[in-house]
Amino acid sequence: MRKINLKKIAGVALILTAAILSTAVIVPDVALAQDAAKAVPADSKYVFNTFLFLVAGFLVMWMAAGFAMLEAGMVRTKNVAMQCTKNIALFSIAGLVYWAIGYNVMYEGVDGGYIGTFLPKAIPDPGADAGDYSAASDWFFQMVFCATAASIVSGTLAERVKLWPFLIFVAILCGLLYPIQGAWKWGAGFLDGMGFLDFAGSTIVHSTGGWAALTGAIILGARKGKYGPNGQVFPMPGSNMPLATLGVFILWLGWFGFNGGSQLALGTLEDASSVSRIFMNTNLAAAAGVMVAMIFNQLLYGKVDLTMALNGALAGLVAITAEPLTPSPLLSIVIGGIGGLIVVFTVPVLDKMRIDDVVGAIPVHLLAGIWGTLAVPITNPDGNFVTQAIGIAAVGAFMIVTSTLVWVILKYTIGIRASEEEETDGLDKAEIGLEAYPEFGQGSQTI
Repeated sequence: MRKINLKKIAGVALILTAAILSTAVIVPDVALAQDAAKAVPADSKYVFNTFLFLVAGFLVMWMAAGFAMLEAGMVRTKNVAMQCTKNIALFSIAGLVYWAIGYNVMYEGVDGGYIGTFLPKAIPDPGADAGDYSAASDWFFQMVFCATAASIVSGTLAERVKLWPFLIFVAILCGLLYPIQGAWKWGAGFLDGMGFLDFAGSTIVHSTGGWAALTGAIILGARKGKYGPNGQVFPMPGSNMPLATLGVFILWLGWFGFNGGSQLALGTLEDASSVSRIFMNTNLAAAAGVMVAMIFNQLLYGKVDLTMALNGALAGLVAITAEPLTPSPLLSIVIGGIGGLIVVFTVPVLDKMRIDDVVGAIPVHLLAGIWGTLAVPITNPDGNFVTQAIGIAAVGAFMIVTSTLVWVILKYTIGIRASEEEETDGLDKAEIGLEAYPEFGQGSQTI
């Protein structure tokens, strides 16, 4: 039987005692260090906040590619090059006019009112920047939102609107119409003072683009052959469903920048946690929109429509955009799912009204945007249903009146619609002089 070594036991006990005592001294120091870490240095806040603006901004810029691919897939072969041209042009126009006038109209000197100033945005030198983020990064982030609103209009009016009148409308939309109504909330204007809430732009971006698209579609008229004399609706299938699907996945990815970046800060633990929660809720809403659209299409029509599933995803994303932070995961699913339901039931209604929306942007961006904005008070205690409705009505009335005025002026001056012959041949030939798929054209030859 082994002897117990009391000296070794005593030594181990002494070491353990010392360790316990030292831990008692160290733990408060660790806690103090953790508390100190919460007080993030100003330079670090500046760097992380600027980083969020830039990364989120180029994700939203990537949505321009998503819109281009979605529209290219949803139009017929003879109009694909036209849609690609419109999308790269509108993004470029948005960048120029939002710098020249739009940013200041939206943010400079609004002071609780209705409109800012009309001078170009002066971006200070990097060393002169003050505050919690770079001024240039803020301008970039806001500009890509403006371009998104213009992209919404492009898809609705596809296959019959002429190029240059459309681009003139885009310049007015991005330079004046979008910034003016945006100033009412995001520029600290009168809607902001009333307590209207729109976290990332269900109304300010998406419904604004939707109203412009709706007025344009009504004034422009439907595509030739879309509707019959006795209420018939003749499908005009898109050219490339894989391309349209890719476009939606690109938009879904970009939406994380759209909603997550609208936290406007990444310099604290709380901000980082909020951005993460926004990502989760955004994804859940989109997924719910897809599944609800698919299930109801199966129940109503006995089959699943891919285009409905794609627009269900986008409607779920639009719906959660007004408030992606405060909902629980379950409520995010409900909000996004109702967005998908809106698409299923309103697309046929638009056809009955003979409003030709080629890509389904009006149900997705306008109607799901209205729903998402109204849903904010369900999860955000600072929200009020009456105030939300007032904000929706104010933006809607402004956009209906102003965009209608612009479309009508364009219609009766330079014209907005291609001729019947041009529409029959396709706008690729008539407006661009370049076919996206020349090997499939009537004059193609096999070598």
